[in-house]
Amino acid sequence: MSRESKNIIGFTVSLISEFASRYGIRHRQAYAYLKRYKGLEHLQHHYGVLHTQTFSDAIDALTQVCANNGGGLK
Repeated sequence: MSRESKNIIGFTVSLISEFASRYGIRHRQAYAYLKRYKGLEHLQHHYGVLHTQTFSDAIDALTQVCANNGGGLK
């Protein structure tokens, strides 16, 4: 596995964990929510930008993407 792939995976896992902590849900629920409302898809497409932001800003962006796609967490 390439170094870049490892970095992407590590960042994704960390971001899901922080997202779960912010909203007081389990990691599995956070993953399912982000997948259902296209947050993970957004993360894959915009990793280059998101990984340069703070976790707080990245979570804000994912929250907005999910809200735009029908998610209810705010």
